[in-house]
Amino acid sequence: MADPRFFNVSGSFKLAQLALIAEASLSEGTDPGKLFTDVQPLTSAGPDHISFLDNKGYLQEFSKTRAGACIIDPSFAANAPPGIALLFTKKPYHAYARIAHHFYPNVAAKPISRSHPLISTNAIIANTVCIEPGAVVGEKAEIGNNTRIGANSTIGPGVRIGDDCKIDGNVTLQYCLLGNRVIIHAGARIGQDGFGFALGKESHLKVPQLGRVIIGDNVEIGANTTIDRGTGPDTIIGSGCKIDNLVQIAHNVCLGNGCIIVSQVGISGSTELGNYVMAGGQAGLTGHLKIGDGAQIAAQSGVMRNIRTGEKVGGSPAKPLRNWLKEVAAIERFVSKRKVY
Repeated sequence: MADPRFFNVSGSFKLAQLALIAEASLSEGTDPGKLFTDVQPLTSAGPDHISFLDNKGYLQEFSKTRAGACIIDPSFAANAPPGIALLFTKKPYHAYARIAHHFYPNVAAKPISRSHPLISTNAIIANTVCIEPGAVVGEKAEIGNNTRIGANSTIGPGVRIGDDCKIDGNVTLQYCLLGNRVIIHAGARIGQDGFGFALGKESHLKVPQLGRVIIGDNVEIGANTTIDRGTGPDTIIGSGCKIDNLVQIAHNVCLGNGCIIVSQVGISGSTELGNYVMAGGQAGLTGHLKIGDGAQIAAQSGVMRNIRTGEKVGGSPAKPLRNWLKEVAAIERFVSKRKVY
């Protein structure tokens, strides 16, 4: 089970209830009233645990598991060990996520003292907000219901945070508006100056950054990621985006809904990504580009041109993925044929 020092399990649940939560159907002959106490991986689960299988690479572990129940695609049923209860769904990982959330719901926020010297008396803070020690809340900031602010985080003046958000420790939020159910991990910096200068031979004149960062609902932002506020237009992160650790998003960048941005990606100023764009680790995008809906960018790609809707690219400079893979294969064949002296 999860370490009780860090995670509190909410209790036991009947199999029928878990199947309903998972939007899954039960295999024949199972006891819908059987109680389960926790979620566990296939290799460590016991008779009162529920596990899942989402990858055929783990069929051997599935066939040997001691789990009392398992969430699987129906096509894997023939590999099930004797006596296990099966929850059938075409999306086992999604179903597992729903059940895990039920066993480990977010901890209810605790009220705060309004007399804390680091919290502005002009801030608008819901009664169910939890603010941990050392956090600073600036004037006229707004924090919604059931939101948690981690230790030593700074919520700048005028910042607005929606309901059910989780802001980890040592986060800085300024010049930004957050929707509901936003998660920001430790060390992230949101809303600082963009890298804007009018270049000159004698000196580089700083350009005031007068925009904001607008973050939609259900966004998750990884540890030590930085998102600059806009120069005049806003920097926008669409609803449902998932941004990994150590990502840099420059001023005026616009992300559509549901984008996946993996670790160490850098997106230069004023580039626009459509909905559900995916960028692999360490990809770099130059400024003022337009990336179409559903485009996929391979890891370590250097994107220097617009990308069409649904296009897959790789390499540096990035090109259609199939072409890039053919070039890599051709180079490998050429090198392997050379004599080594």
